Amino acid sequence: MWSLWEATPGLSALCFQGRRANRYTMELIEGHAVKATAEPDVDVNLHVQVVLPGARSCPTMPLLADWLLRHSVVMCLLLHSLVLISFCFQHADTSCSKSCYCSENESSGKMMRCSNLQLTEIPQDIPNDTQRIYLDYNLLTKVPTNAFAGLPHLVELDLSHNELSRLDPAAFRGLGPSLRFLDVSSNKLVNFSAEAFEGLRSRANLTNNPWHCDCNLQRALLRVDLEPTSLTGIVCNTSEPKDIGVQGQAILLKQDVDLCLVMKRTTDVAMLVVMFGWFAMVISYLVYYVRANQEDARRHLEYLKSLPSKQGKSEESSTISTVV
Repeated sequence: MWSLWEATPGLSALCFQGRRANRYTMELIEGHAVKATAEPDVDVNLHVQVVLPGARSCPTMPLLADWLLRHSVVMCLLLHSLVLISFCFQHADTSCSKSCYCSENESSGKMMRCSNLQLTEIPQDIPNDTQRIYLDYNLLTKVPTNAFAGLPHLVELDLSHNELSRLDPAAFRGLGPSLRFLDVSSNKLVNFSAEAFEGLRSRANLTNNPWHCDCNLQRALLRVDLEPTSLTGIVCNTSEPKDIGVQGQAILLKQDVDLCLVMKRTTDVAMLVVMFGWFAMVISYLVYYVRANQEDARRHLEYLKSLPSKQGKSEESSTISTVV
């Protein structure tokens, strides 16, 4: 911060006066200045005079210079230590994740790009002031619970072109209302839970996934704010039931197809079949029971009919014995 004069030829010295500093080049012979040239230097805030034996002082300097000279080294070390400590604490929260590229500007804020790095897991050391994260073109297979918790300023999240096959119900929990765009296109998603997007106000891109279209998917899509491109990009790879005619079709454009109603009808038919089966079994049992009772009743009736004839024979035999 300060330069000193020494009794050697051609040494530059800085003389500070007010806010303006001049650089003097002194030619010294036997400790006496014989030539001096001055050129403008930088603006400063200090009023300092620094002199060593064998060199002439800068003109019009205050007595504070001696005290500053004695304490300048200590002050500089203390200042540098404070700056370093402050930087370390800030760096702990705002350092860029390993292998990723980070940048920051006034228009888009802090951005972290981890594209095409063959990542298999979502980085854990994402700076908490990050506003845009790009994790596209990697090998991610899932988004675990609370994967992005602690990022209240996140505006955009790109997870496209990965191997995602499922989203945990709490995958995006912790993301604030600042999130505006979520891209999970070009993955391997077959279905998802609407709870994964619960509380988000962002628009989601779900295109180019091998969707299995059923009642659950149709209901979940109604609860997600989708990008306009998703209207034609969410195509059914398979469906339930299979013969509904939506395979290869954009499910959101098939407004005349209610997969939940079809499933309800199928369930109703199955229930009717089961009920009819039980009813047939009950009728069959009743018929068998009635017929069995009729057979027993017939046998009992025949037995009852046979009783008077036996009683008559006994009376006739008793009469004959009396006459005799």
